Amino acid sequence: MTDITENAAAPAFDLATDGDGRVSLDGLKGKNVVLYFYPKADTPGCTTEGQDFSALIERFSAAKAVVIGVSRDTVKKLDRFKAKHDLKVVLGSDEDGLVTEAWGVWVLKKLYGREYMGIERATFLIDGQGVVRRAWRNVKVKGHAEEVLAAVEAL
Repeated sequence: MTDITENAAAPAFDLATDGDGRVSLDGLKGKNVVLYFYPKADTPGCTTEGQDFSALIERFSAAKAVVIGVSRDTVKKLDRFKAKHDLKVVLGSDEDGLVTEAWGVWVLKKLYGREYMGIERATFLIDGQGVVRRAWRNVKVKGHAEEVLAAVEAL
């Protein structure tokens, strides 16, 4: 597993997004980036997390930060998810798993005694020079978006 550490260069990413767009780390130079990974679109925790970040999107924008949620869902599913819940964040599709692998969030999980591979809920704050400034692993959704915003505003 890749261990992304604070003050290290952020691994590059280039993803298809909702609305037939693309987003890449190179294309966001000079902006702060909140890159959050979530297991699956339109599930309760992932929906709440997207809504929490969306509710604060104007404050993230004021702090020159772009918020990007990443899962292995298809773009089509992300489009439905975003429209259904009126999400204001960019949603990136990592169908081939290259980004989740590079960021070390594709991990062995356990649920009811069953082991399987899945996305660890994690968030990374990347500064305008492409350096990871904060890393949150095994995120609990409640209060997380506010904590990330405080870190962005402190940069």
